[in-house]
Amino acid sequence: MKHQDRVEPLRLFQSRLDQIINLDHPLAQLAQAIDWSVFETEFGPCYCEGDGRPAKPIRLMVGLHYLKHAFDESDESVVERFLENPYWQYFCGNEYFEHGLPLDPSSLVYFRRRVGAEGFEALLKETLETAKRGGVLKSSDCKRVNVDTTVQEKAVAYPTDPRLYQKMREKLTGAARSRGLRLRRSYARAGKAALVMQNRYRHAGQHRRANKMTRRLKTWLGAVVRDLRRKAAVVDVELEGLLCLAERLLAQERSSKGKLYALHAPEVECISKGKAHKKYEFGVKVGVVSTSRGNWILGSRSLPGNPYDGHTLAETIAHAEAMSGVAVAHIHADKGYRGHDYAGGAEVHVSGSGPRKKSRWDKLWRRRRSAVEPIIGHAKHDNRMERNYLKGSEGDRMNALLAACGYNLRKLYKAFSWPEILAALHRLIRLFAPPDRLMLAKQPFHAIA
Repeated sequence: MKHQDRVEPLRLFQSRLDQIINLDHPLAQLAQAIDWSVFETEFGPCYCEGDGRPAKPIRLMVGLHYLKHAFDESDESVVERFLENPYWQYFCGNEYFEHGLPLDPSSLVYFRRRVGAEGFEALLKETLETAKRGGVLKSSDCKRVNVDTTVQEKAVAYPTDPRLYQKMREKLTGAARSRGLRLRRSYARAGKAALVMQNRYRHAGQHRRANKMTRRLKTWLGAVVRDLRRKAAVVDVELEGLLCLAERLLAQERSSKGKLYALHAPEVECISKGKAHKKYEFGVKVGVVSTSRGNWILGSRSLPGNPYDGHTLAETIAHAEAMSGVAVAHIHADKGYRGHDYAGGAEVHVSGSGPRKKSRWDKLWRRRRSAVEPIIGHAKHDNRMERNYLKGSEGDRMNALLAACGYNLRKLYKAFSWPEILAALHRLIRLFAPPDRLMLAKQPFHAIA
């Protein structure tokens, strides 16, 4: 991408970052190992030449997203830590140490909107290519994979009918006020008081009184919806969307399918995975594909609609093959994939199925299937998959991909850290070795071990 000419400040008395930092640091080595030109080619068409403000460098935006999900940071905190960490600045392409914020955190939001979920697949693909170039991931390792699904929860409160009725009524009355529509009654005071009393009755175990307050809140919401339908001569797109959400909320019952659980995230689904500590999770199902050897994430794809696991196998495997560039030969899955409809060229090994007499290697690879469980746990707790704060179904796809990028980047970070650890151990051996073992200490560490 061609950027407009920038006016750089004079840096006569400043030292370059590569003269200050330790170039053997894992982040410094990662900055050299990643092919950043791939992102310039991929995201260049998303920008246009004009007379406006110059765009931020693509490497800076991509690097911040890598660091954000590798170290579990928010948009605000990753920019703040960038300001104080010279290794992060070097990783993002800075030549000199910056003393001011590189951008406003909202710029990351605009970048995600501009690139889209399809564009972020390039970030995951490059982590795998970097691992291959570094020799820590072989193409043959991508032929045997483990597959599983999890739930990526959305940043929503636990849904209750009274709270949803109250919030929906407040949104509608606010929309009417901004458009100059005078309602017969807004139920502002009565609605707030009824919600408080409903919570108190429910807490005290007085369910009949609590249900009465819930019905009252639902009635008031219906009155506001009908009043708006009568008085709004011309309904714009935003107001029509709110009215449709309200009518969907009023129509749903306990046994309804596709219920509304959050007003700001209508795409949220209620998913039950059989967990004892968390019976229901509210978000979207995500399919994760990892290598059986090495535990690299090859694919992470959101699966809206809460489909059956076996019906998602073809989609998740196709995504993993597109990211790794290698055709999968063996798939290991748990019993949730029984009755799958996968018709590809790979052989599917479902736990508990197949012949009773298995070879030694078959038993070994089947036991390796459970390795995908801690991978999902690390992606959730360390790489921001546990709770998604990005908006809409597109945000679900982005967060799942970026969590996989963060997980793979942490593995690359550790892979580049091992030479430093081995060198430090070698120095300790030479420092504390007795005189009669000095010749032994001069040998490489792996030879001593």
